Amino acid sequence: MHPTLNIAVKAARKAGSIIFRYHNQINLLTVKNKANNDFVSEVDKIAEDAIINELKTTFPNHSILGEESGEILGDNRFQWIIDPLDGTTNYLHGFPQYAVSIALYENNEATHSVVYDPFKEELFSASKGQGAYLNEHRIRITNTRGFKDTLIGTGFPFKSPQYLDAYLAMFKAIHPQVAGIRRAGSAALDLAYLAAGRMDGFWEIKLNIWDIAAGALLVKEAGGFIGDFSGADKYLETGNVVAGNEAVFKEILTSIRPYLSPDLQQ
Repeated sequence: MHPTLNIAVKAARKAGSIIFRYHNQINLLTVKNKANNDFVSEVDKIAEDAIINELKTTFPNHSILGEESGEILGDNRFQWIIDPLDGTTNYLHGFPQYAVSIALYENNEATHSVVYDPFKEELFSASKGQGAYLNEHRIRITNTRGFKDTLIGTGFPFKSPQYLDAYLAMFKAIHPQVAGIRRAGSAALDLAYLAAGRMDGFWEIKLNIWDIAAGALLVKEAGGFIGDFSGADKYLETGNVVAGNEAVFKEILTSIRPYLSPDLQQ
């Protein structure tokens, strides 16, 4: 494992330990509503502080973008993008689908990433050019040739209800062509599952950068494709994401294209 990735893994495990410590004490946590349907708990903040402290110990000059802390300025050639608890709503309801997400971008290109599920003790990791792994086992995206018999992941635009009609039209277009569609509530884990071959494709509208940053490298290093709704690489900027093997990636893009409003056509 690359030394930099090893530090990211160490940070993710520390955050995961904090998250798991409180998972049976949810009723004791202080929870705030950052926005409509967007929650944050004290666990999110404690876990993010643990990640930042670990990263800053080894890389004091690197910049950091965290969901809860915002931007911590430093050398802008190196930026860590972190989500201490992707799937907070799941966590607060005792639904065991959530993860720590950490990625390093060097000169705006992903070089290392970790998605860690502390409940299942599953660690997904990748370094650029070195492949993707689940714990110590190499993972690959599926090789299905199109939609037939596939399982597709997605997410409802619950923070952006203005896109609900467009999303439902996309859902209706894809649903009859595939074996099933799953909405589990953690985009970071969805992308990790895609990389591990547990799903065949994924799409979602208006995610945040910290939801995507780590999972995107996992998908690429597992042999998959990820892009925005035009198929280009601006998904971090737009938050509009399509991912899968080459065939499924193209099928999703083709299926959703008729339902894209002007502000989603990218």
